[in-house]
Amino acid sequence: MAGLLKKKKNREMGEIPTASMADIAFLLLIFFLVTTTIDVDTGIGMTLPPKLEEDQEPPPVRERNMLKILVNAQGQVLLEDQPSAIPRIRGEVKKHTLNEGRDPNYAETMSRAIVSLKTDRQTPYNTYIEVLDEIWMAYFEMWDAEARRMGYSGYDAYRTYIEENNIEENEIREKIKAQISIAEPEPES
Repeated sequence: MAGLLKKKKNREMGEIPTASMADIAFLLLIFFLVTTTIDVDTGIGMTLPPKLEEDQEPPPVRERNMLKILVNAQGQVLLEDQPSAIPRIRGEVKKHTLNEGRDPNYAETMSRAIVSLKTDRQTPYNTYIEVLDEIWMAYFEMWDAEARRMGYSGYDAYRTYIEENNIEENEIREKIKAQISIAEPEPES
């Protein structure tokens, strides 16, 4: 019996070969790196007006034709110098743009209606985006209503209009121009 115990002690323990494990892990790592797509932040897409010449004055704008929206550092919204809730902006932009001279507090014509958004340097980014979204949604709703008036239908009549006519620039956007002025914050003194 003593001989049997000696034999067991001399026998080597079984091992799992791990040399190829590193190769497999490396190949998996390369596979996932190659096949993973990474979203790239593109920012806010906006078309900027051409830069004015140094000696050129900006065109005059009548006070009546400008709807002023101010967002302060605390994220509070002032619409024409009156405190306002963000959801109210959409309706005011539509009233201002579609006024056609009826109400003296709003724009004279659609082509002269301008929405001015001014922020503070410390304005919360989310609030800025919410306000800008409300302004743009007002224009999309006006464009959609105009497309419906022209006979297009569906959930998004404006998109149907664009797809059926296969166009980029269109008469609806020419009629109801999105004239949004994003004013620079006042410099800190």
